[in-house]
Amino acid sequence: MLSELLTEEKIRFSNDSLTWRQAVTQVAEPLLAAGDITSGYVDAMIDSIAAGGTYIDLGYGIALAHARPESGAVRTAISMLRLAEPAPLLDQPEHSVDLYFCFAAVDAAAHTGAMSSLARILSDTETRDALRDARSAADVTKLITRFEETR
Repeated sequence: MLSELLTEEKIRFSNDSLTWRQAVTQVAEPLLAAGDITSGYVDAMIDSIAAGGTYIDLGYGIALAHARPESGAVRTAISMLRLAEPAPLLDQPEHSVDLYFCFAAVDAAAHTGAMSSLARILSDTETRDALRDARSAADVTKLITRFEETR
C-alpha cells in the first residue's frame, strides 16, 4: 500500500539547513502541488506542532507531520523529505529529525491502512538505515516496493 502512495514525485531530498517549520512546509509541497491537501492543511500542521506537537516525533530521527482530515485533506497521500542536517522539532535537540513524512488521510480506513504499512517499514532497522542511505527518489521507491514484496 505505501508504494502506491509514496511515489517518486512525492519524495524529496534537501542539503539545506532548515528549521522545523521549513521542513514541514517542504515535505508538504508535493502533496500541495498534487492537490492532495490544501494550504490550510499545511498551516494546521505547523500550528499543531508550534502548540507543543512533538508527538509527531516517532523516534529514530523520524517525524510524521499530519493534521485532521477536515483541515484540508483532499486525498489520502504521503510524502517524504530526507534532510542532510536534522531540523529539530520546536528547536529542541532531543527531537532532532532528519526524515520527515507528511501524511494526509480522508477517512479512518485509509488512515489505518497507510499508517500500518508505514509503521512496518519504519520499525525495521535495516529499512530505516536504507532510507537514510538512499540518494534518489527511485532508490526509496525500490526499497519500499522490495520491502512490501517480502512481507
